[in-house]
Amino acid sequence: MEILLAHSAGFCFGVSKAVARVNELLDEGRTVYTLGPIIHNPQLVDQLARRGVRIAQTPDEVPEGAVLVIRSHGVPRDTVEHIRELPVEMCDATCPFVSKIHRIAAEQSAKGALLLIAGDHRHPEVIGIRGHCSGPSVVFSSAEELSKEIEKGEWSADHPVAMVSQTTFHTKTWENCVKIAKKHYTNLLVFDTICDATAKRQNEAVELSLKSDIMVIVGGRQSSNTAKLRDVCSANCPTVLIETADELSRQWFEGIRTAGLTAGASTPADIIKEVLSTMSEIEKNNEVQRVEDAAAAETIVSDAAAAAAETADQAEAASTVPAKSFDEMSFEEALEASLQSLSTDERVHGVVVGIAPNEVQVEVVGRKQAGYIPADELSADPNAKVEDLVKVGDELELLIMRTNDQEGTIMLSKKRVDAMKGWDKVVEAEESGAVLEGTVTDVIKGGMLVVTNGVRVFVPASQASAMRMEDLSPLKGTTVRFRIIETNKSRRRAVGSVRQVAREERKEKEGAFWEKAEVGQTYAGVVKSLTSYGAFVDIGGVDGMIHISELSWSRIKHPSEVVNVGDKVEVYIKDLDHEKKKISLGYRKTEDNPWEILKEQYPVGSVVKAKVVGMTTFGAFAQLLPGVDGLIHISQIANHRVEKPQDELKVGEEVTVKITNIDYDKKRISLSIRELLEDVPAEDEGDSETAEEAPAGETEESAE
Repeated sequence: MEILLAHSAGFCFGVSKAVARVNELLDEGRTVYTLGPIIHNPQLVDQLARRGVRIAQTPDEVPEGAVLVIRSHGVPRDTVEHIRELPVEMCDATCPFVSKIHRIAAEQSAKGALLLIAGDHRHPEVIGIRGHCSGPSVVFSSAEELSKEIEKGEWSADHPVAMVSQTTFHTKTWENCVKIAKKHYTNLLVFDTICDATAKRQNEAVELSLKSDIMVIVGGRQSSNTAKLRDVCSANCPTVLIETADELSRQWFEGIRTAGLTAGASTPADIIKEVLSTMSEIEKNNEVQRVEDAAAAETIVSDAAAAAAETADQAEAASTVPAKSFDEMSFEEALEASLQSLSTDERVHGVVVGIAPNEVQVEVVGRKQAGYIPADELSADPNAKVEDLVKVGDELELLIMRTNDQEGTIMLSKKRVDAMKGWDKVVEAEESGAVLEGTVTDVIKGGMLVVTNGVRVFVPASQASAMRMEDLSPLKGTTVRFRIIETNKSRRRAVGSVRQVAREERKEKEGAFWEKAEVGQTYAGVVKSLTSYGAFVDIGGVDGMIHISELSWSRIKHPSEVVNVGDKVEVYIKDLDHEKKKISLGYRKTEDNPWEILKEQYPVGSVVKAKVVGMTTFGAFAQLLPGVDGLIHISQIANHRVEKPQDELKVGEEVTVKITNIDYDKKRISLSIRELLEDVPAEDEGDSETAEEAPAGETEESAE
């Protein structure tokens, strides 16, 4: 079962502001009363009650010195005036959108207009709106009720009439009511006062219900906007309304492939998280039963990873859970991420006025609030640096994420605008087969994520390179070329293939290579793999092999003694087989040939240091240069008779030798230690001082 979470689920701006203000007052140690429940959610009301918040039904119940909070629904004007006369502090947490309706009601009533109010006459918001009218007002909850009021004929067709709605009123019903009112009243002024967040939440819920087998609505049963979410969804699929996760039934989800989830404006995030967590457990149990083999598991992982590549700007699309490193995030963490995105979907232009490591300050054209772009909302590439992306004076197209009227700030996003534009390019690329370029930002289970034009594209492991790679981590941070092989336009998912492009480009390079290749040509290549008999090198779209004997002038046991995978090497073509498409490469350079060095630096007669490297019955071998050994014949080891070389020399010993002969054709060198000894002057052959002092007779006697 796939769970689709609405981006707009949870607290709206007004409710969030009111609840936050109550918590701030509690943190300050104040005695807090609310005029009626702060919101229509019994769980949150209980939670605040445990912190000490008390509910007053009338202002007169509030003790002196306490703070009385007017909830987001607002109250009539005479109630506000009455509170101001009491010895209590008033905290007005009325939603700004509701306050706007109050102003409209007061202004139009003062002009003598009839105020038509679309909403529930029992709802505190509607009661508050009527309380700001100085003239007549009529409340209706449906097109039928409005028609009946018109049929009464109490107001002439040319009488001034103003029309507003409860902020959470049903959008479609409102549109029908406006049409009816326009047909009758010629002097009608229509004020569309349905909250943008409400309209967006309802529209998103409808879209979600069209894709789902079941819809779960979370919120208080007394909440008007929650009830309307249930109503708009139930027309498209089975819909259930719950207040907490405890009400979920496993039976609801049997045989369900897709479940949609949204919540009313008065539903706290922790309750949504709990519901989502419980649904995820049901989903996991179903997954375990379905996934019976590794192939099925891999398919599901790939699908989940592709879902993680959705761009965060898709407010109109259902949200499949993003991931911690994109494949490990729990449903609870996914919800937390989605709740952080409360986009108004309004685009604006701004000029960069300041840059900090964590944000960019922006002057928004046409607005008085100070704008800022968090660092993680600048680019879809998490590795990008703020200072590399923008500079002071840059003009940017931005999306409003959140407005804080109290602080006078607007949180903005650049990456989401980029993603919106980039998605169109991705779709076009799929249709045209165009090749895109992007940066690998994350390696995840089942593949990797590539960002192109601000859009994350999932590339499965099997499509990540021309050849199958067990470890994709070396690709992170690299730029790759790929083709879009699949898109899900309703969810804005895209799957790409680097492999297709790499193989096509490789074929083109191969064709170009064989047209121009000649023996002796040199190439800069990269070592791709090693075997016991040589190294394979990519020389620009084609592979050639350096035989082990061609890697070094010295004898080696394995190619890894000279080169490693990934090394950049300079090679030349030794031989070409056009029929079999085989290329033999050379790596050794003539100038590095030790026999050439010997010829230039060590002519016959040279006296050099050499290292004994081997013994035979007829002599010892000594190394003059790496790869070049000479023979010290047993007769040339000393100036006296030697029975075996080991009596005079040992392997590893460094000796001074004279080069007596070189046969370059047969690669043979003759060395001698004896000639150096025989070259010693006669007086140095014995103890000259003793010989001079000794009596002649003794010398002769000694000689005998």
